[in-house]
Amino acid sequence: MERPNWAPGELDLTVPSAARVYDYYLGGSHNFAVDRAQARQAIEQWPLLPAALRANRAFLRRAVKFCLAKGIRQFLDIGSGIPTVGNVHEIAQAFDPACRIAYVDIDPVAVAHSRLMLSDNPNTAVIQADLRTPEDVLDAPELTKLLDLSQPTAVLFVAVLHFIADEEDPAGLVRRYLDAVPAGSYLVLSHGSSEGAPQRAAQHEDLYQRTGSRIFMRSRQRVLTYFGDCELLPPGLSQMTQWRPEPDDEYWGSPEQLSGFTGVGYKA
Repeated sequence: MERPNWAPGELDLTVPSAARVYDYYLGGSHNFAVDRAQARQAIEQWPLLPAALRANRAFLRRAVKFCLAKGIRQFLDIGSGIPTVGNVHEIAQAFDPACRIAYVDIDPVAVAHSRLMLSDNPNTAVIQADLRTPEDVLDAPELTKLLDLSQPTAVLFVAVLHFIADEEDPAGLVRRYLDAVPAGSYLVLSHGSSEGAPQRAAQHEDLYQRTGSRIFMRSRQRVLTYFGDCELLPPGLSQMTQWRPEPDDEYWGSPEQLSGFTGVGYKA
């Protein structure tokens, strides 16, 4: 296929990417035929999947607004993906243009497009790194130049930890990032779940396994462990549409059908 001008030259266009598949679900244009094929297979198994991803993006908006209301002015978005409408900087900087946002992703398309889009925004940084190596993220010059991690920070793991295997210790990874920020910081987290529809979750895991990207749909109890010593704020670990819903939120029917949990924790 013809390589678009926004795709890095070293990119393998025959391998699907979780970030680009997510972009397709949200109606974005930075994805390839291989990503769309995987997405369509997943939607055949789970027709509500695009709605679940939109619900996740709505949670992100509400959680960022909550952190802003609590005085947070800097955000570390781990596994940020390809920028689409409603990204963290759009929400935060509409409230206060001085807000600083560091985006982290391993996908070269996500990073390349983020850097292009944010080239004239001095209060943002884009870091290409693997979240499984926190030292590479936390010591990145782009991050240390932009964020002051001695000040309260919102650390976001939105729809990314379900790509981390149990043996890679997702709870431990979250803890290492939270250890780098002070009391008064917040953890914003969402995660795909196996509860409510275990057979569908197993099919979803199998599809991602066969296409080269592993995904792990976990239980509510397992996701709770990722908050560690943080105080889980009301309403607790909730279905995606049930975390502090707003009157103008899109309606998707039964929350359990969206198979995901969301929550915000406070580091005391």
